[in-house]
Amino acid sequence: MTENAQDSPHLGDIEREQAARNAPLRPLAIHEIVRAEGEAEIRRPNSALVWSALAAGLSMGFSFVGQALLKADLGRGPGRDAIASAGYMLGFVIVVLGRQQLFTETTLTAVLPALHNKDLKTWAATWRVWNIVFAANIVGTWAFAAVLWLGHPLPPDSDGALAQLAAEAVAYPFWNTLLRAVFAGWLIALMVWLLPSANEARIVVIALLTWVVAFAKLSHIVAGSTDAAYAVLTGHADLGDYLGRFMIPTLIGNTIGGVALVGMLNHAPVSAEVGEAEAP
Repeated sequence: MTENAQDSPHLGDIEREQAARNAPLRPLAIHEIVRAEGEAEIRRPNSALVWSALAAGLSMGFSFVGQALLKADLGRGPGRDAIASAGYMLGFVIVVLGRQQLFTETTLTAVLPALHNKDLKTWAATWRVWNIVFAANIVGTWAFAAVLWLGHPLPPDSDGALAQLAAEAVAYPFWNTLLRAVFAGWLIALMVWLLPSANEARIVVIALLTWVVAFAKLSHIVAGSTDAAYAVLTGHADLGDYLGRFMIPTLIGNTIGGVALVGMLNHAPVSAEVGEAEAP
């Protein structure tokens, strides 16, 4: 079905309505849906952003838990990492479908209003959202990791898998982590871009793209922060490892992937159409 099939003279009113419902969204429509979400985000009060982002940081801890439980249950058989990577999607499903504020989504949504309006006020509002969401996300991940460390709520046989995942989060040098983070930011921002046209397949889009991030061992600033924080708290790494091998390169890479490779590249092709639509 082409996107203009609903205008066919061979269709009755009912068929035209069905065609319109099933027509794929044009890039301009996707852009405006995501930009409208960004406009709503930059208008949210600080307190709302903090609580939503804190909830997202806590929720993303379940990606760490999901992977660890699957790894522990699967043992060392073939395909262990491929299957266990499915646990990584758990936190993302909670955050995305629960409409919680996640930094790597916000790098895309909040930047589109700034790219569109091109004024200092909007860029300042975008910067405010990024800083609040990032800080609250990280606090949430450390709180979740602290509960795992102090409370030991998971089965004892999962301790080895938790330690392995935590060690992997801080195991790579700066530039390697940065490059892996670019790809992670790219994929997660693409997920946000694809969701408006996914309809009933939203959970499939979330699952597929986050599975690739996990299986490829790409670096995500929020999901990976729980792992890295757990490594620090359990004595398998120090704060220098957390900052230099994880946080700083991952933050830079995720931001490049979300803002430059998705936000700017998807904004550029439709910017002229947006301008034409708004022209008097």
